[in-house]
Amino acid sequence: MNILMICTEKLPVPNIRGGAIQTYIGGVARLLSKHHNLTIIGRSDPDLPNDERVGGIRYIRFESQGVLDIYMSNVIPYLESSKEQYDVIHIFNRPKMVMPVSSVRPNARIVLSMHNDMFNPVKLSRQEGDAVVDRVETIVTISNYIGSEIVRYYPKAASKIRTIYSGVDLSRFAPWKQSQSAQRDRESIRSQHNLGNKKVILFVGRLSRNKGPHVLVRAMNQLKHSDAVLVIVGAAWYSDDHISDYIAYLRAMAEKSPIPVITTGYVQASEVHKWFCAADVFVCTSIWEEPLARVHYEAMAAGLPLITTARGGNPEIIRSNNGVIIQNPEDPAEYASHLNSMLSNLGGARQMGLHGRKLVEENFTWNHVAGNILDVWSRVAATISAAEASDAEDDSTRE
Repeated sequence: MNILMICTEKLPVPNIRGGAIQTYIGGVARLLSKHHNLTIIGRSDPDLPNDERVGGIRYIRFESQGVLDIYMSNVIPYLESSKEQYDVIHIFNRPKMVMPVSSVRPNARIVLSMHNDMFNPVKLSRQEGDAVVDRVETIVTISNYIGSEIVRYYPKAASKIRTIYSGVDLSRFAPWKQSQSAQRDRESIRSQHNLGNKKVILFVGRLSRNKGPHVLVRAMNQLKHSDAVLVIVGAAWYSDDHISDYIAYLRAMAEKSPIPVITTGYVQASEVHKWFCAADVFVCTSIWEEPLARVHYEAMAAGLPLITTARGGNPEIIRSNNGVIIQNPEDPAEYASHLNSMLSNLGGARQMGLHGRKLVEENFTWNHVAGNILDVWSRVAATISAAEASDAEDDSTRE
């Protein structure tokens, strides 16, 4: 089939500026292109040509300035004028694009992938939401939580929901005791930052209040391990290392912490795996209803035990004794309690991490993700074939 994937307006594909959706598309694109002709539309970037073919995949990029309306003002006219026909158009995380795309490609089968709660009535009108649910063939969601939220707003969407979890590259993320390259990365990072044999607690993510790293810094006041260090990897936005008010506040707190706190600033997506190799425990501190942060997959692939929050889809990743769930993400004492327990028994913590690694190997590789997407597309193809057969039968009856 001829497949078009439309990424969001925020960041380019491939994920040279980071981004969970961009990483997702980049992780599966090559695998999907082995089975179908693939075109990917995304945001333009000064380091990428506006039209190129790489590894059999065509990339077309349009100016957006990070604004959906600007992006659509370029994408929709292109689709209207292009003579290229697509069997399936797969739109990522922008239900607002569905009807404009449909208006210029009325015969295309449309699949929608949802990575955030974009069907929320604050973001999407009831009228448009109803039209989108009716128009799409399948709504792929990044977690059961996102699917349940869509169904809460639009019960009729239930039959179209399909959860496909994200994935991770097992060749880049590996337990340091099982991989020579991971061990080298661990030693290199620890040497560069004078970490020695310290017990490293790791947070990776955008630095904003709803992501909650300030609560983790506060938890250091109750940590019983003086040989520990907290590392906070991330910036206010992907590829953006400016010091926001929140980051300034976080760093001021870190300076007063009894446990050393390192804030790295922005780390390129191609380098961040090294910090996972260097760590002993991974903590996700989301206070908001997180769809399901992809850093969980990376931490598990690196063999790290997880501490995550009972928010949104995050609890869905805790299975088979691979981590623990914080019930009150705004309580530093709850983090400190679990951290004290894990750091007191690093052998047991590593076993939790290896459970997570096994879980990833069995469920969350890019091969798994691509296989599930191919299944969605094949089901759409089956409906196309059935519709064509029905039309042919109608024609013969009329004759």
